[in-house]
Amino acid sequence: MSDTIFMIHGMMCNNLCWENYKNFFVAKNFKCITPNLRYHDMNPEDEPDPRIATTGLLDYVDDLEKEIKKLGAPPIIMGHSMGGLLAQILGSRGLAKALVLLTPAAPYGIPALKYSVIKSFAGVIRQWGFWKKSFRFSFDEMVYSVMHLLPRNEQEEAYKRMVYESGRVAFQIGLWMLDFTRASKVDPEKVQCPVLVIAGREDRITPATVVRKVAEKYKHVATYREFANHAHWVIGEPGWEDIAQYIYEWLLRLK
Repeated sequence: MSDTIFMIHGMMCNNLCWENYKNFFVAKNFKCITPNLRYHDMNPEDEPDPRIATTGLLDYVDDLEKEIKKLGAPPIIMGHSMGGLLAQILGSRGLAKALVLLTPAAPYGIPALKYSVIKSFAGVIRQWGFWKKSFRFSFDEMVYSVMHLLPRNEQEEAYKRMVYESGRVAFQIGLWMLDFTRASKVDPEKVQCPVLVIAGREDRITPATVVRKVAEKYKHVATYREFANHAHWVIGEPGWEDIAQYIYEWLLRLK
């Protein structure tokens, strides 16, 4: 088993969101690589690069594949939220020794438009042409959908780090049934490495009922674990250490 973990952040984030997990796993003697997705390495107070608006899901994947191939050996790929979907696609390309999917976005074919998901993205999808614009949730939208289990001061600090996201990517993930490119499609038979799928029972933007279907998609190689008293921000919510420890012990069993 490779001792390198390649950590992929989610929508509207950058690699700073991995601070807790990176410190945890480095202390366990793993090498952690935390790339920024294209155009996400920006000052949150600045205007976004206009090119992000029409950047596609597979643009992110292709960038990440290039970085992974530089490593010389397939790493453990860990992805949170949208990063979990990117990890699934990379896994189907044979680029991972193992996948760790933290409250992952669902791939093509898995219905995910629950009430809480639609409410989370309502401000985005109400804008005509959102699929060719960049966007960022308001503070209240972010708290409702992602960070409602964080203390107020931590919500504010986390939100200060949030950056703009691609409307095209949001369309390709959330409205996959209308995406003729099928950008989020993953062939489960091509995922042959061990897969750990983590859900939070209180998650609103990737509900546990949806994440469970992600695990079922890879049932030939997957382990599913649902954590009560956790929501979407499992990388920073109170008690995140318990989830990181569970992942660590799962990785040890693979050796």
